[in-house]
Amino acid sequence: MHPLSRPATLPDIQRYVDDMEKQRGFTDRTVMDQCLMLGEEVGELFKAVRKRQQLPIGTTSVVGTVDEELADVLIFLCAVANRYGIDLNDALLRKEQHNEQRLWR
Repeated sequence: MHPLSRPATLPDIQRYVDDMEKQRGFTDRTVMDQCLMLGEEVGELFKAVRKRQQLPIGTTSVVGTVDEELADVLIFLCAVANRYGIDLNDALLRKEQHNEQRLWR
């Protein structure tokens, strides 16, 4: 597997996650598996934010850093998108075109 280039574009990251999953044997995970794991990573991100804000967290919780947990969320987000054949860059651009037409308070 080739290392991720710097700076990496969103399509670069999606390709990297696809290659990484193939190399590590994760391609048999279903969309549901990946979504559940994404949810768990979001929970870990919340704990990392609580820790960084010096808010109480469970005494038995093993909590990573905010940047580590954000990276995990991005990996699982890309994995879900890849399973559906969604180009996240295109999806973001389309969504923002839609949002630009909305009225915001």
